[in-house]
Formats: sequence, C-alpha cells, structure tokens
Amino acid sequence: MRDGVNLARIGVPAVALVSTEFWSQGNFIARSVGMPDVPRVAFPHPVAGAGTANMIRVAGLIRDDIIAALSGGSRTS
Repeated sequence: MRDGVNLARIGVPAVALVSTEFWSQGNFIARSVGMPDVPRVAFPHPVAGAGTANMIRVAGLIRDDIIAALSGGSRTS
C-alpha cells in the first residue's frame, strides 16, 4: 500500500495490489497518509505458496481491474 502511495505522490502510474484479507488495513493506510483514493485492486487471499498455476489464475482475475485503475477507473474492493 505504501509503495503505491509513494509512487502516486511522485506521479508514477501505480496500482496497489491488496489481498482481500488486508483491504480494510489498506483503506486505513491510504486515509492516514492523506490519499484515500490511491488506486488499488483487491485479489483473493491467500496467494503466497499457492503455486504458479494459482498465481496465473489470480492475475487473470484482476488483470482488467488493474488496467482500469491505471486508466483512471475506480478502485475495486
């Protein structure tokens, strides 16, 4: 979350990828640093250790949301 905020602050197009398990924490961080609308996309939790095939599946699920967020669309939850 903080990386996405830091990149957005310097004008680099960025989208924070936030696990559904930590979405509310991401909201808190975004508000606390003064950027409640920083682009972010939720992905299913957990993915760590779930294997390459699952990572490819998850990437396919969130690909369009990432593109939309980079294009100025709203964040997804």
